[in-house]
Parts: sequence; structure tokens; C-alpha cells
Amino acid sequence: MMRNARMKAILAMALGVALTASASWGQNPPRPKSQKEIDALQAIQKATTADGQLKAIDNVLENFADTEFKPRLLVMATQIASQKGDYALTITYAERTLDADPKNIFGLSTLALEMVSHTREFDLDKDEKLAKAEKYANQAIANAPNAVNNMGFPDDQWTSLKKDLAAQAHDALGRIAALRKKYDVSITEFKTALDTGVTPDPTTMVRLGDAYLQSNKFDDAISWFDKASAAPNAPASVKSIAASRRADAVKMKDKANPPAKPPAADNK
Repeated sequence: MMRNARMKAILAMALGVALTASASWGQNPPRPKSQKEIDALQAIQKATTADGQLKAIDNVLENFADTEFKPRLLVMATQIASQKGDYALTITYAERTLDADPKNIFGLSTLALEMVSHTREFDLDKDEKLAKAEKYANQAIANAPNAVNNMGFPDDQWTSLKKDLAAQAHDALGRIAALRKKYDVSITEFKTALDTGVTPDPTTMVRLGDAYLQSNKFDDAISWFDKASAAPNAPASVKSIAASRRADAVKMKDKANPPAKPPAADNK
């Protein structure tokens, strides 16, 4: 399954606005305290690779301990590490984000998503990881409505991002429930995720279809796999998975509901 596409949009916007002072940041926008800090911040914008961006961010955080840009730089680093697929580094930056801003919905939703994404059914520490992910997801959902816009997004974008991050947290809760084999809860959470986000995520539709399939609700499963395939924002990889899972659902339905055998012929 592809990595959540919503985070790509969040990262793109974060990189675009995080270092540009504007009136949209409110009355107290962050300010660099010296020319050296300005130069260090500009180095982040000039970096052309993920590793280069992370190195430049670390340089600011290590050499300008009192920088007012710390929370947003940590959010940026978290998302860059996530896009790289570096789980350990993503968790590290996300936890540092919460150290700087305990109610940060980026950090909370990222920790929930990453932890459940890296939990398997037979992991010895499965219960512990799922409990942590559940806690982070619930905190993200609770904090989202009144989350402070400390990333400097325009109001309309911030409203959309809060909805998408809450949707991501509900998606994580759905995946947690699925790993616990509580498919009724999983179905509810995936539906909530789709209703909460600005643009319904086709990967969540596939997961919802799987939850219905595990519940032997074959028609519902097929319907959601069809919706995922038809979603205008679904990449080819998701369409392929949805089609494959739909075929599985059809086979399972046919096996569970075999055609009635004709009555035996009367040999008299």
C-alpha cells in the first residue's frame, strides 16, 4: 500500500511557508535573531535532497538552540524522514516535535500512523505498539479542532490540514482495530476517516473493503474496492490492489454462496 498521499501535500506546503515571514502567521511570527541564523535557515531552502534538507535542519537546531523556528523545523524533518521511509528517524523527529510542542497534531498523527504501519500480527511487542499508536491517534483527534497554527499556513489551508490529519488518525485507529481483529470498530474508524478528510483517501477505501471482507460482508467489500478503483486521486498501484482484492472478494462470495444443486432425477 502506498504511503499516505496527504502527507506529501503537507510537506510541500510546509517547505513553502515555514521560512517565509508573512502577515498570515498572525501577530507573532517567528523571527531569526542573527544573520547567521538567516543563512542557516536559507540553507534548508537551498538543499536539493532529503538528506541535505535534514542536515541543514539539524544545523539550525544544534547551533541556534533558541530559534523560534524549532517546532516547524521539527515537523518538516519528521515529514522528510517519513517520505524517505526511515522509520527510526521519523519516530525520533516526531517525538522531538512533541517535546517542543506536546499538542502538535503533526507529531501525534505521524507517530500513530508510523507505529501501526510497522506493527505486524505476530510481533512480540504488538500490544504495546498498538496501545501507543492508539494513544497518539486519539490525542491527535482531540487536539485537531483547536490546534494552534504554528506552521503559518493560511487559514483555509490550516482548516483543511486539521481535517486531513484527524482523518489520518482515524485511519490509524481503523488499522489498529483490524490488527486486533475488531473489524466492526475498524469499519467505523475507516468510514469516519473518509468522512473527515477533505479528499477521501483511496487507500482508506481499500482498507475499509478489507475490513468488510474479513467480516464476510462481501457485497460491501466489493463496493468499496470499486470506489477505490474509481477514485480520481487513486494512483495506479492502489487501483491494482483494489482490483485484486475485488477479485478475491468475488471468489470468497461465490465460495460462501455456491449455486443450489438441481434436484436429483427420479429414476422410477
